[in-house]
Amino acid sequence: MLDPGTGMPQVSSHGVAGTSTDPAITPANRRCEPYLRLHWTDSRTDAVGYLVVHTLRGGLATGGTRMRAGCTLREVEDLARGMANKTATFDLPIGGAKGGIDFDPKDPRAVDVLERFCEAMRPWLDTHWVTAEDLGVPQHLIDTVFVKLDLDQSFHAAIRRSADPAATLARVRGGLNVAVDGGFLLGDVIGGFGVAHACLAAAVQWGQAPADTTAAIQGVGTMGGAAAYYLHEAGMKITTVADAAGTLYCAEGLDIPALLELRDGYGEIDRSRLPAGIEEMPRGAVISADVDILVPAAISYAITPDNSYDIRARIVVEAANAATTPEAEAMLAARGVPVLPDFVANAGAVAWAWWLLLGEVDDVPDTSFDRLRTTMHDKVAQLLIAWADENITPREIGHRWADDPSPLTGPVVIP
Repeated sequence: MLDPGTGMPQVSSHGVAGTSTDPAITPANRRCEPYLRLHWTDSRTDAVGYLVVHTLRGGLATGGTRMRAGCTLREVEDLARGMANKTATFDLPIGGAKGGIDFDPKDPRAVDVLERFCEAMRPWLDTHWVTAEDLGVPQHLIDTVFVKLDLDQSFHAAIRRSADPAATLARVRGGLNVAVDGGFLLGDVIGGFGVAHACLAAAVQWGQAPADTTAAIQGVGTMGGAAAYYLHEAGMKITTVADAAGTLYCAEGLDIPALLELRDGYGEIDRSRLPAGIEEMPRGAVISADVDILVPAAISYAITPDNSYDIRARIVVEAANAATTPEAEAMLAARGVPVLPDFVANAGAVAWAWWLLLGEVDDVPDTSFDRLRTTMHDKVAQLLIAWADENITPREIGHRWADDPSPLTGPVVIP
């Protein structure tokens, strides 16, 4: 609902919608209350949607839009806080936000629901909130909705700040849509590439070659699928993957490229065409896989106190946002199992998107891959050295980084 005086959505927050000044940042992004909450109810379905802006810096906040049945305000708040941690940890000059819609993305009405949600959030999408794909909402779909709303592309709030928005839009589209090995587009795989190198950096810290390292991946959608692909390319043995239909296992290592070819648009693998030698197991079996690295890359809160004792991996690398509950993470730490937090491990997608917006990378894939590889290995090395030498969890070190973001010296300039 729009405020008749400002034209902005009415809000429940400690900030005032539409103001040009940033809120004061207390130890950065661990402030208890977000800057802004919006609650939307669709007039045509039972869908409910939320926008949470945790921090607003330079008048901008970034974070994807997800759609799933059962999505809650608390979930979106957690994810927005995580986005604020990501942007601060990677020294990006913007705050963190998240959108979420409680609706089944497989429902034939889902696209129309997404369009009405974005229309309701238009004042923020036009000026302050840069969004992108997330669970249940692929990038091509949200971009289609933005075109319908005459906003061109989901990075619109940043692109409109450029002195030449058309040129900036062309650069962004060029980077997102450049082809890379495997038949993928760079924008679809860069996040998973970052996750893969978080895993590879862990192996480096152990002094272990990729070929001698095993991994299990829960979820083979955009993020999990790309992580699996790049780990396989690096020579790591992925013995176990899971999707919504169950877990697939092969002790000698799965043929990841072959399995990815069998995915549908929802990241589910066609069981009728599985290669020989693959064992089918219950969906939850991936958690207890006997591997070095467990990568939860599907839903939030996948690792809980109830299943944390089943984990046999040496490390958990969060490819999904908020994949591990705080209680489960504490239980794992007590057993000597560190968790690489999502706001580091899966932040490659948002970091790269802003490098692209700021003109720091282009449509040459190797430029993007080299920068993200170097950055991820450096950050993971610091986290795991602190864990090994000082028994400080990776999340605590990551929070220290996030609590001290680089100061803004002026307005965000989009070239």
